[in-house]
Amino acid sequence: MFCYQCEQTSKGYGCTTLSVCGKDETTATLQDLLIYAVKGISQYATRARALGVKDNAIDTFVVECLFTTVTNVNFDPLRMQNWLIRAGKMLDRAKKIYEEACDKAGKSPEALSGPTKWRPAPTIEELVKQGKEASILIRKEKLGDDITGLQELLLYGMKGTAAYAEHARILGRESDEVYEFFHTALDYLTVEEPAVETLFNLCMQCGEINLKVMELLDSAHTSTYGHPVPTKVRITPVKGKAIVVSGHDLKDLEELLKQTEGKGINIYTHSEMLPAHGYPKLKAYKHLVGNYGGAWQNQKDEFAKFPGAILMTTNCIQQPQPSYRHRIFTSGLVAWPGITHISNRDFTPVIKAALAEPGFPEDGAEKYIMTGFGHNAVLSIADKIIEAVQKGDIKRFFLVGGCDGAKPGRNYYTELTQSLPKDCVVLTLACGKYRFNKLDFGTTAGGLPRLLDVGQCNDAYSAIKIATALADAFKCGVNDLPLSLVLSWFEQKAVAILLTLLYLGIKNIRLGPSLPAFVSPNVLNVLVKNFNLKPIAKSPKEDLAEIFAM
Repeated sequence: MFCYQCEQTSKGYGCTTLSVCGKDETTATLQDLLIYAVKGISQYATRARALGVKDNAIDTFVVECLFTTVTNVNFDPLRMQNWLIRAGKMLDRAKKIYEEACDKAGKSPEALSGPTKWRPAPTIEELVKQGKEASILIRKEKLGDDITGLQELLLYGMKGTAAYAEHARILGRESDEVYEFFHTALDYLTVEEPAVETLFNLCMQCGEINLKVMELLDSAHTSTYGHPVPTKVRITPVKGKAIVVSGHDLKDLEELLKQTEGKGINIYTHSEMLPAHGYPKLKAYKHLVGNYGGAWQNQKDEFAKFPGAILMTTNCIQQPQPSYRHRIFTSGLVAWPGITHISNRDFTPVIKAALAEPGFPEDGAEKYIMTGFGHNAVLSIADKIIEAVQKGDIKRFFLVGGCDGAKPGRNYYTELTQSLPKDCVVLTLACGKYRFNKLDFGTTAGGLPRLLDVGQCNDAYSAIKIATALADAFKCGVNDLPLSLVLSWFEQKAVAILLTLLYLGIKNIRLGPSLPAFVSPNVLNVLVKNFNLKPIAKSPKEDLAEIFAM
């Protein structure tokens, strides 16, 4: 195996035996093969679309396949085998649709090769053999680090975009433009001699498409659950039976809240689910009582201490420990071998497990944090923010957000925010905020909160809307605002967001704790030259000195 798609990849090079995320060689290799199969499907789909023929089943299948290969989603080789069996059927379907479209148009089908010729082997062992032929290392040897790195940058951006597209689809929002881009880009990833310029342009287009997808998802969330409002969230236990929900899927949380209403079970959010408390329709459920724990990488210790059932939605699962294997469940695309999976949003097994556990014996001392500062909430007080800037109460905004992780060096973000002067405001989003969101930042001289939790990682759209609105108000570009972006990344959704920021022409982004291993020095030089993208310094003091000197 060879995998370097996440920030914690082994030794900054790539995982070659056991993935840092916990994925074994079999599962990782099967995921490589699934991506290979999806490229073949898109070869047919792109050409069928050129003849005016589309197929929603193929479109959504490709999105699901991309999402299921995101880091910390699917660790189950049997589930991967099932995906590959389905991929074989989808390849046949796509081929038939394309050939029928050609026949109707009076054209001869192209003689396609590469992934279109693949069909799934009958056993996992044979599928693994097929997967080894789809290894990144083979392409690196043939195409070199620069081309391969750009191919992977594009692919990982698409994986992140697919995650957001799937969340939006679940809530009834789809875009044919998005599906068309996925097929076009995946088709280009099969070209034997790809051009650097084309790959780079596709990466920027991926950023554009991701912005549209995040807008779709924002619309889906707010039309379904209302616009987030600033909300105090309890972070200490409430006496009683309990279920904690992690991941990103608000639909799963909503259905669980409905099914547990009146059953004497308290529901807690975890990690990226924290922003759910800001949505009016969700916060209306009285048994949504608080947030438990912190970011995803601490779950082994936190879940072992949680006296109830655990539901993992979307990604961010770690290997379940013996102490809670019997009371953790997965849903959606998440999978771990031997863990009960909820496939139809019937959460009866989760509820039974919660009722069988002791729950919290008593209330903890009341402690709260704030969330719910989405674009609607922040822009509703834009006049106060502008006035505070004009008066000098706010000198600078810092967007400090992104993925958290276990790799050393992430304490940088805690130290950075703690070092900021009182006339600076921090916008934050995604689970990286757990490095500092329980600290007391107080308010500005004008009484505005100095820490604004914008939401989940996909709520980068909110942060972008806030930034562009402020730029319009001050009649300048986003790069001219007193705004510094200091981001942390871990997996492919962060890659998609980074591509969106680059597509928007936003410069001077600091990224850490380390730069992507798949970005070669030559590609990095282009990003530095065009966007002044830079790694975070070893010490926040170095970065702050440079920022305030600007």
